[in-house]
Amino acid sequence: MSDDTVTAPQTHAFEADVSKLLHMMVHSVYSDRDVFLRELVSNAADACEKLRYEAIGEPALLGDDPQTRITISLDDEAHRLTIEDNGIGMSAADMGETLGTIARSGTKAFMDRIAAAKGGEETQLIGQFGVGFYSAFMVASRVDVISRRAGDDQAAVWSSDGLGTYTIAPADLADAPLRGTRIVLHLMEDAQDYARRYKIEGMIKAQSGHVPVPIDLIEKPGEEPAAIADGTALWTRPKSDISPEDYKDFYRSVSGQFDDPALTLHYRAEGRYEYSVLAFVPESRPFDLFDPDRKGRMKLYVRRVFITDEAELLPRYLRFVRGLVDSADLPLNMSREMIQDSPVLTTIQKGLTGKVLGELEKTAQNDPAAYGKIWDTFGAVIKEGLYEDYERREALLKLARFKTTASGGEWRSLTDYIGAMKENQTAIYYATGADLDRIASSPQLEGFRARGIEVLLLPDQVDSFWVRAGLDMDGKPFKSVTQGAADLSLIPLPEGAEAPKAEASDEVSAFLTFVKETLGDAVSDVRASDRLTDSAVCLVASEGALDRQLEKLLAGAGQMPAGARPVLEVNPSHPQVGKLAALAPDDALRVDGAHLLLDEARIADGEAPVDPRAFAQRLSRLIERAAV
Repeated sequence: MSDDTVTAPQTHAFEADVSKLLHMMVHSVYSDRDVFLRELVSNAADACEKLRYEAIGEPALLGDDPQTRITISLDDEAHRLTIEDNGIGMSAADMGETLGTIARSGTKAFMDRIAAAKGGEETQLIGQFGVGFYSAFMVASRVDVISRRAGDDQAAVWSSDGLGTYTIAPADLADAPLRGTRIVLHLMEDAQDYARRYKIEGMIKAQSGHVPVPIDLIEKPGEEPAAIADGTALWTRPKSDISPEDYKDFYRSVSGQFDDPALTLHYRAEGRYEYSVLAFVPESRPFDLFDPDRKGRMKLYVRRVFITDEAELLPRYLRFVRGLVDSADLPLNMSREMIQDSPVLTTIQKGLTGKVLGELEKTAQNDPAAYGKIWDTFGAVIKEGLYEDYERREALLKLARFKTTASGGEWRSLTDYIGAMKENQTAIYYATGADLDRIASSPQLEGFRARGIEVLLLPDQVDSFWVRAGLDMDGKPFKSVTQGAADLSLIPLPEGAEAPKAEASDEVSAFLTFVKETLGDAVSDVRASDRLTDSAVCLVASEGALDRQLEKLLAGAGQMPAGARPVLEVNPSHPQVGKLAALAPDDALRVDGAHLLLDEARIADGEAPVDPRAFAQRLSRLIERAAV
């Protein structure tokens, strides 16, 4: 029995400015007031854990009720919400110390006492800063706390409107818990939804469904309690005890999707910091995969209590991963900004990212078909890491898969590509564009096909950016087939193949000079091509300019002027070019032919003629001439 008996109500002033504290919680510590329930449930779970620890040395504290629990009761008519636990409870003196002193935490003091007695032995205690309880005043105009400490024969009631004072008085034993604490929130007018089942049950399942204490809900006074959380956390159980169906159900609840997980990652990290991870790679793309904000959806828990899903636990190029991390080392009551800057979180981020990439690599090696499906679904996002994550570029390049001119529609790794490189080939060639079929039929690929040189086909917008990030694979740089001279002459032709004729006759050379003069500023150069075999013309970028596709993307986004001058490459052995070159110097068709060659190259590149009306008129004159 305690010696701090209260015989009459006593009024006290808080030992801090409560109005300032509440303002701090609303604007700094907490971003929405739903978290008040998380804080009160966390306190209740702590009280149950304290009882468990105290009962090790004093089993009589458990009495006839050894199973700890949390009960939430709703009274919609009276606009009341009650959270009750049968944990360690509080005496009147405890109330004055813990509820009357802002930011003084009974949990913190208890942990310090355990550390002093047990050399730092870990317990499942959540709150450490002692401000969580006061979040109740964000939704309640008055809060009553009725509590009886385990082993005591007296109870006390603490009551406050949160405006500066509180009272502590003896509690009627008939109305007090046999052991533990009951918190009654008298809800504000704009917070009365918190006395309704749909609201509270949803909040518990989202925020506190995995605290280590069972949670029951009583919907109306007099009704029987219904279990809404069983006090176990799936990620804390041994993997051998968890069935595929358990993982599938949990994945669907945590991701909000209805497909199956393509990959499941479940482990516990131990060392300087300890944390548990349960993460999933979905089978299908989440609807918000290409959201401009590109934020991840991994949830952060601290000792089974949900903290936030905005902690950026994984880099944004892994934002499709769903699941959670439960840390034993992060404090519960921290602002998101403080959490994000925490060295604990930095360690978790690094370890988790490495684990996810390692699991993807293992899948790629052991089950290429399954990995191919994952890459088909998320490859466009993973490739963002090739220019965002310098530290992991090598690992990401090994994970990358591509369709190529030699893959027959299957995915190829860069290791496969390099293993098939031709003699004297010094670069990894690629072609970018908006459509895989159009890229595959680009005239710029003709010379590469003639020599059997494999080319990566890159249809995603991100491809135009990461290839310019200075990457290489095994010392082989990436080179665009639409940028600079092809310079294929050193690569031997397949046996029996005939090399494209890059050297122009005097007549064709004179015509190319004429074309350049005629087109003027529309092109930066006109030259004979060694990359064309079937087509008459194509457009490429000059050696120091941007890749053609990247140029289009930046121009479309308004980040650079449109109409950068390309190089017009002409196939000197093409019949069309030969006939135009053979025309008399004063033949008007030579001028039309020069412009039509440029428009033909633009159309083959997926662009419209510069002047559609002039193009139609020139084409009409050409048809009339041919019909004569």
